[in-house]
Amino acid sequence: MHLPFHQIDAFADGPFSGNPAAVMPLSEWLPDDTLLAIAAEHNLSETAFIVPNTDGSADFDLRWFTPTIEVALCGHATLASGHFMLADNPGQDSVTFSTRRSGILTVSRDGDRLALSLPVMPPHAADVPGLAEALGATPEATLVHGEDYIVAVFATAAEIHDLAPDFRAIAALKGGDVLCIVTAPGEDTDIVSRAFAPGAGIDEDPVTGSAHAIVAPYWAARLGRDSFTAYQASKRGGDLHCTLAGDRVIVSGTCVTVIEGVMLL
Repeated sequence: MHLPFHQIDAFADGPFSGNPAAVMPLSEWLPDDTLLAIAAEHNLSETAFIVPNTDGSADFDLRWFTPTIEVALCGHATLASGHFMLADNPGQDSVTFSTRRSGILTVSRDGDRLALSLPVMPPHAADVPGLAEALGATPEATLVHGEDYIVAVFATAAEIHDLAPDFRAIAALKGGDVLCIVTAPGEDTDIVSRAFAPGAGIDEDPVTGSAHAIVAPYWAARLGRDSFTAYQASKRGGDLHCTLAGDRVIVSGTCVTVIEGVMLL
């Protein structure tokens, strides 16, 4: 088989920034173990697979794989998939994706950016035993959403930049596969964050769209407004704009295609 793919930097202001995702369009689903092997071969935080939708609920079906697992939601690879579909269709304003565990996701043109509509996932205050030890610093507040997401709020952006977490300890929190988000008021943006997912094979994710579907309700309430700017302070870094809109969070940014290729299987 000759399987074309595109590697796209999402939430990026140019090549080699933001979060890289592989986008691979398929005519039909391959076996799950093959999809996982392809994602491991790409060795990026996410590989997105898209297949034409047949039930009329969306334009395409979409799944995401890290090098080790399939995930329930991925923002940056969805934005990259929207970029891939809309780049060659200048007359099309949006594209919809049906997902297995996160419903229908839409990517729309928003001036020179793309806007991704995600389900809002409000966190609530809770203690997480071992979190401060895993992060090497004590947050001023701890929040969780379900069993999969932890949010640690710090007072300053400098604390976020200086964190040197114990990834093995983070992978052991709450039983394993969690996304640990650390966040604080920003310097050049309204907020700053980092995101760690060692249980999913990603010690630090460069830019995490889905993380902002969790922190957006918290920051909207704290800032007293529904729209704000964000920066994810990974080594690559990435800028986002977030808007809380009812039961959705609109996360927008720009994408750059950096590789086009064919995988031979």
